[in-house]
Amino acid sequence: MRASVPPLLVLLLAAGACGAPDPSEADRAEGPASASPGPDFSGGRWVDLTHPFSPETVYWPTARGFDLDTVAFGPTEGGYFYAAFEFSASEHGGTHLDAPLHFAEGRHAADEIPLERLIAPAVVVDVSGRASPDYEVGPVDLQEWEAAHGRIPDGAILLVRTGWGERYGDRAAYLGTARGGPEAVAELHFPGLHPDAARWLVEERDVGAVGIDTPSLDRGQSTTFETHVVLYSRNVPGFENVAMPAELPAIGGWVFALPMKIRGGSGGPLRIVAWVPG
Repeated sequence: MRASVPPLLVLLLAAGACGAPDPSEADRAEGPASASPGPDFSGGRWVDLTHPFSPETVYWPTARGFDLDTVAFGPTEGGYFYAAFEFSASEHGGTHLDAPLHFAEGRHAADEIPLERLIAPAVVVDVSGRASPDYEVGPVDLQEWEAAHGRIPDGAILLVRTGWGERYGDRAAYLGTARGGPEAVAELHFPGLHPDAARWLVEERDVGAVGIDTPSLDRGQSTTFETHVVLYSRNVPGFENVAMPAELPAIGGWVFALPMKIRGGSGGPLRIVAWVPG
């Protein structure tokens, strides 16, 4: 089962300890508090895992892309500079959140996802050395990772690195097609997570969320999106089009994935960063 104290709460408790009142004599007699300290983020560095949003942002062939319209840009009559824009886009495109509601009725919408599923220790499964356009990460890949690094911790955010993120600037290479519209969907070719691996993650392990550096958790040729259904039916959210540099360690890092909080939304733009030690 997942730990009863969410990682974020542990951080807040540790950070707030300096402002707490002095313990009573009875408290001192009982010895130090049993709560473990939060992680120390002073000795590592932060890595941005987010592709910027722009007219070049990759969206599903049938989705509306990102538009940024200028409202104002320049000097004003008052003598000061002023800039303001309006943007519009589909929920699902670029680096974004898939809320469980996206493929599972009655499950968490974007504004209902608990923070401990969005801020947690990171596990990075790197299959970039073997991934092909239709590769599916299976249970064996995950079990081989565990043989090398230990059991996937409960509540961890699992990131799958296929190496496809390096193609992000080339739509045809990244998606398998440069075309748009419904007819382009059948031409999609990129790796994904096999439904059996998704089942293993929710039945044999207890991950908090799953992210991938491709346009979809399911491979491009999927027509049933079974991986989405398996994960989201268990309220495990997904992160797609995540930028994953090779420097991400297999273990030891943390992920902070904070999406736009859209009430009732099935997803939304995501700003995701990782803290890596060393």
